Amino acid sequence: MPARIVVAGNPLSDLDVMQELAPPGFDLVVAEPGSRELSEALPMMEYLLSHGEVTMDDDFYRSAPKLRLVQLLSAGYDRVDLEAARRAKVPVCNNGGANAVAVAEHAILLMLAVSRRLPWQHASAVSGRWRGNDVAGLRLYEVEGRTLGIVGLGTIGKKTARLAHAFGMKVQYYDIMRLTEDQADSFGVKFRLLSELLRTSDIVSLHVPLTSQTRHLIGEAELHLMKRSAYLINTSRGPVVDEAALYKALGQGTIAGAGLDVFDHEPPSADNKLFGLSNVVLTPHLAGPTWDNQYTRFRNAFDNVQRVARGDAPLWLVPELRP
Repeated sequence: MPARIVVAGNPLSDLDVMQELAPPGFDLVVAEPGSRELSEALPMMEYLLSHGEVTMDDDFYRSAPKLRLVQLLSAGYDRVDLEAARRAKVPVCNNGGANAVAVAEHAILLMLAVSRRLPWQHASAVSGRWRGNDVAGLRLYEVEGRTLGIVGLGTIGKKTARLAHAFGMKVQYYDIMRLTEDQADSFGVKFRLLSELLRTSDIVSLHVPLTSQTRHLIGEAELHLMKRSAYLINTSRGPVVDEAALYKALGQGTIAGAGLDVFDHEPPSADNKLFGLSNVVLTPHLAGPTWDNQYTRFRNAFDNVQRVARGDAPLWLVPELRP
């Protein structure tokens, strides 16, 4: 009987691409999270492809005794119960940087948009105000020559650094996994302590996973370390930033502005206070999924499935589950 791959249905996944890249010799089942079809597929399931929306607690693993791999189609894994996976001895892998280019580009997009007040410019043009009512007081800024501080120099952080260099930015970074001097030179980055990075960067871009250590990594104290002219960019996970503290800092001019793709609660409520601010650029957690990386995500996922099927160790095991 062919090994069964279950793909959790998600509107961000293109099923035609999935079918095109699906490896031969496997039984492929698409089932919506929480559905009867998913429950019925569990006993024979050997591989699960998911964005993390499937509840994977101890009961889940007991219902899926043949499961050999949880393969995420996303980079983030904060919705996965890693301790339950550890107890079940099932590896959990993320998407291997499949969306790294997209997120890095989106981070640069937000830097440019907030520096040039893009939403305001668009609103002025379409409302007939053209350049607004105070052209003399308008302040738009370039990113060339600015210092970018990257918090989390993983795959996405490194790609962001490369793009920033193309715009003529100086790049410094903070990460608990510090590069060697040779590696730092090759990426054109300088290591800084977190507090030092916050004090000296013109733009701070966050690229860390959401863990117990990074939750509210940027709070009131950290925001007060930043320059009043600085911008905060977050394309990682909303709770990495204390949203209430950020709203206060933006409103009081503690920092100049922010570009956010992620929120504390998603989707955010209609009365989210950030919506009323003029110094933020907001996008709906769409930094990662692009048409281009549909192929990369499924290609990486099916490659890992085939690796495990032939007895090899999977790639991109999440750090907390590495031996």
